Amino acid sequence: MGDRGRLTRISNLPRTFNANVACAVPSGLCLAGGIACTWLSFRFGQGFAFTGFLYLILVVLVALYGGFWQATVISVTAAACLNYFFVPPIFSFVNSPENWVALGAFEFTALVISRLSQRANLRAAEAIAGRRDVERLYETSRRILLLDNSGEPGAHVTSLIREVFELRAVQLFDARSGARHESGEAADAWQQTEDAYVRDADGYDADTLTWYCTLRVGMKPAGGLALIGTSMTKQAAAALASLCGIALERARALQRESSAQAARETEQLRTAVLDALAHEFKTPLTVTRTASSGLLAVGGLTELQGELITVIDQQASKLDHLASRLLTAARLDRTEFRLQCEPLMFSHLAATAVQRLEQESERERFRLSPPRANEHPILADRELMLTAVAQLVDNALKYSEPNSPIDITFRTSETEVLLAVRSKGLVISGKDRERVFERFYRAPETLHLPAGTGLGLSVLKKIVTAHRGNAWAEGEPGYGTSFFVSMPAAVELSDDYGFLQRQHTAH
Repeated sequence: MGDRGRLTRISNLPRTFNANVACAVPSGLCLAGGIACTWLSFRFGQGFAFTGFLYLILVVLVALYGGFWQATVISVTAAACLNYFFVPPIFSFVNSPENWVALGAFEFTALVISRLSQRANLRAAEAIAGRRDVERLYETSRRILLLDNSGEPGAHVTSLIREVFELRAVQLFDARSGARHESGEAADAWQQTEDAYVRDADGYDADTLTWYCTLRVGMKPAGGLALIGTSMTKQAAAALASLCGIALERARALQRESSAQAARETEQLRTAVLDALAHEFKTPLTVTRTASSGLLAVGGLTELQGELITVIDQQASKLDHLASRLLTAARLDRTEFRLQCEPLMFSHLAATAVQRLEQESERERFRLSPPRANEHPILADRELMLTAVAQLVDNALKYSEPNSPIDITFRTSETEVLLAVRSKGLVISGKDRERVFERFYRAPETLHLPAGTGLGLSVLKKIVTAHRGNAWAEGEPGYGTSFFVSMPAAVELSDDYGFLQRQHTAH
């Protein structure tokens, strides 16, 4: 280590010598100029005032290029020359007021000019550094846009920043994923980097020349950034942190877009397959139901044969109902699908769905609260909305306790009409209340209950969403689950309530 330090000091000697020579050149030149001015003024008989003005110019030049202390040396030398050569008696150092005034003027000029020069040089250096930072920020932003987002963006960003800004190391903490990315010499700065994110404040460590900045997405902190080995300005460091935050968010947005595109393509393929299968099922199911119904109508069957044919007919009816649901789901996924809206009453739709149940025992379980006199109509496609309400009715029958009552209530406000179906039995957990509306999803609590397709609630959600409404579920601990459907109220059609009553009776 001693030999290495000695070699370092030896290698630095030429640089130090050159710096000292560069600083001494203005003083040497002005000292030579002072000697020349003194000789010329004395040779041509110039007086105190003229020679003092020449000395003042020399002091200004030295203060401008050499600094205060070198200008002080020239000031004292000039005052001594004025006293010795131009203040009677000449060739003697007799103190006089003129001499002290000249020395004070020289020193004041040296002080003012040196400070102004120092300030101007500092601002020029800051401007140059700022321009370099702007150029580097532009280069960084340009190259970030060209980054390959197929891999981990944090690793690419840290390497890019270190290369462009010529830093010793860069560390990046991504709070959203919890990932850490580092480029350059290893440095134990992770704690400070994460602290910058937690405190949501930027800081600078002068000992290690490190900026600790907060990554932000909009106004929210999203991580921390450590820039190690730099003296860049706070504005440049903050701008660089903003670029990192934007780069990470842009990469996430591109990944989400790619995933969404893949999901759309998968959904379109699945919808096409379901549509084709539903259509293929329809024809043999129609033939099967026709044949079974014909055998039952002809008669002459034994009791066992009649029961078997009845089972075939019932199961074929269920399959036909399932195929209809598949066709409805496929229809809702088509981009060219259009709603055929008309004014309808939610209470009428619920009553119709209950009356269409095949067994009397099932119809008797439903308790429909009478609608209020001020119930507002909704604008909806009759068949689709009836399908949605029928799905709620079927779902309540399937997943409630046997023979328990099922309540259907209605609420009306100035902006919406709400339908609620409350049943006793299964309580869906909070984490599954949104997922039960996904296609083919069944909550774990329903695995021991009657099997379902996982299509009904997804069809319900799509129908309600297509009508600008909303559907959701709420659990009631110790009792069961309630399903809600809200639709925009057509308030301007409320006066035509009698017409809607007559329309419901006709249907």
